[in-house]
Amino acid sequence: MPDPILKSKSIWIKTAFILIGMTMPLWLSVEQSGLAAIIHDLEENPSGSTLMMAAFGLVMLNTVRALPHYIGALLLGDELGRKLQRPWLKIVFPLGIIPLVYAVINGYNSINYHFGGPAVFLLLSIAVLHFLGKGQLRPVFKSFILAQLLFGFQWLDTVLFLEAFGFGGGSISMQVKAAALELEFGSTLSFYSLVFFAVFIVNATFLAVYLTVSEQKARMRQDLDIARLDMVESRSGREALHLVHDLKTPLSLMEGLNSLIQMKTQDKEILQYTNKISSSIQATSDMVSEILYHEKKNWCTLKTLIEYVRANKLSDSETIYSFQLEADEEIEIYINKIRMTRAIVNLIDNASDAVEGNKDAKVTIATKIDQESICIGIQDNGHGISQADINKIWAAGYSTKSHPGVGLTFVKNVVREHGAELSIESEQGLGTTFWIHLPKERVRNENIDHG
Repeated sequence: MPDPILKSKSIWIKTAFILIGMTMPLWLSVEQSGLAAIIHDLEENPSGSTLMMAAFGLVMLNTVRALPHYIGALLLGDELGRKLQRPWLKIVFPLGIIPLVYAVINGYNSINYHFGGPAVFLLLSIAVLHFLGKGQLRPVFKSFILAQLLFGFQWLDTVLFLEAFGFGGGSISMQVKAAALELEFGSTLSFYSLVFFAVFIVNATFLAVYLTVSEQKARMRQDLDIARLDMVESRSGREALHLVHDLKTPLSLMEGLNSLIQMKTQDKEILQYTNKISSSIQATSDMVSEILYHEKKNWCTLKTLIEYVRANKLSDSETIYSFQLEADEEIEIYINKIRMTRAIVNLIDNASDAVEGNKDAKVTIATKIDQESICIGIQDNGHGISQADINKIWAAGYSTKSHPGVGLTFVKNVVREHGAELSIESEQGLGTTFWIHLPKERVRNENIDHG
């Protein structure tokens, strides 16, 4: 597994569930569960009530033993599929790991664990749950549904006429069914087992459909909210673009008049002033072009970008900011300065929200060189972001009090426009850092001639 995945606490927690499932027979044996005593009582004093207690105890034991590795495999497959961007892992991983768990248990346990009908049905159910929810059903909901399916399918091991189809091949299941035949309760046991099976399977099915529909409705509402925000932003953006476009006319007029002054005077001091005016007009014109055209980019030093960020955000803020500028400030980066500044300011706003109310609030703007690329980071010492929220914040429309999702969506779009990458480092209780990684193709030293 890649290094970031190996360092993920949630990955190891889910792996621990699988390992617990593998070792379950060592510390939850038939004797420790009390089932052995019930089976002994059934053999010594056979009765219908003892038979049903034995059947219920068997189903409960099998469910409790199997639950950890089924849940662990389901959740770990979901997380690996999401983090590695391989959706097929959500199905393939459980289908591979669960039979392996049975093989490991049978390798060290004298009592053979029967991989029969219930296990096959449960593996199929995991695939169905994934397709039913279109990969969007939350893992916690999948786990709750799978637990009910597991309990329901286990009852099929006590249905006598299903033995020929791979159900109830374990030694204890055979003992319970043999006792049922001896008591002439075979049909009764099968009937009650099928009733319990039907109740839990139907309940799990309705719950799966309800939760799937609820999730889809929630996503539809979220999409509508995003569409409304986009509409408002688009309207405001068009109005701003019209205003910016109108600046082109007075800029052209000023440039023309300035050129006339340069042509009609030989005064060195006046020419010095007109050259400064011309440079300012050109800088303003470039700025207007960057606002009007997203694809418009220019070479800009890190020093210039940081100063522009400071002018646009830090100068009018009550928050005290610090700087850790490890990269050479004269290194140039090929960016749309206006949009990159807006992206950085959005990250600063998020960081400011995260430290709001903290006694030692601190927001740091950092730069560093990382494997020939330039990294620009915004760090806060707030409460940090949980792993669950880290997986959600990139989704458009998701928001928390500290980190508004719409702003992060804009930041991610700007970063993508520049062929760069956006990463996050966060630890609860210590703070969060967002890093923009600009590739080496968009970085140069000022003294290098790039033609």
